Amino acid sequence: MSYPRLLAPLRHRAIIGMIHLLPMPGTPRYGGSVQQIIDHAMADAEALHTGGIDAIMVENYGDVPFRKSGLEPHTIALMGLIATQVKHATQLPLGINALRNDPLAALGIAAACGGAMIRVNVHTAAMVTDQGIIEGNARGTIDYRTTLGVAVKVMADVNVKHALPLVPFPIEELAADATERGLADALIVTGSRTGAGVAINELRRTRAATHAPVFAGSGVTDTTITDILAECDGAIVGSWLKHEGNVAAPVDAERVKRLMEAARQLPTGLQ
Repeated sequence: MSYPRLLAPLRHRAIIGMIHLLPMPGTPRYGGSVQQIIDHAMADAEALHTGGIDAIMVENYGDVPFRKSGLEPHTIALMGLIATQVKHATQLPLGINALRNDPLAALGIAAACGGAMIRVNVHTAAMVTDQGIIEGNARGTIDYRTTLGVAVKVMADVNVKHALPLVPFPIEELAADATERGLADALIVTGSRTGAGVAINELRRTRAATHAPVFAGSGVTDTTITDILAECDGAIVGSWLKHEGNVAAPVDAERVKRLMEAARQLPTGLQ
């Protein structure tokens, strides 16, 4: 199964570019201007679109320290406003990640703005994170999607970054549970931290355990992308697409172009 079933039609493996939102109102690093948050996001959206990205994921990356779940209403509203503007401006498939782990908020935003997917950091199992122990709630997420009546896809992390399983499980079991019991539509494999390289072996093991599309979720660069995409259906890229690879900087359209040129060298679908 290749990921173009979710992001069709593509002739190469899908690359999702991140829009890391500036700190939201009410968070410690909020800069005092909602318009600045919107403008920054739209500039990143334009750079991603200009660079030829396949899809965009919006997340409240600046809201450290993150809540476990339960995003505040004004954060959900502002993310929805920005997501709608990004979708209108780019006409690209759009995803939402409500950090740290609020899939219901993400689903609500995606449903409102015509989003194609959400990312859920902890969909099944229980993870020890920098926010404490976070338990997956696949049933609640899937039930809410059913209630909304939308075709939004659930992309679930396996061994998500900045976390460890509460009880160690082989990655094959975590992957199988996320798709077979949690009904995730796609899986994401990451390194240990934001920007850290993903282990090729973990991509292979995850791919062998499930028929769902598998994405690399961290550590993708212009020098690693060929090896990574040889083992999975696509990648979610954030840090490397920024100016000089600095996660706090704006997206660099030229870097996006370089990455997409490399991604297009590989045909869609795993061999």
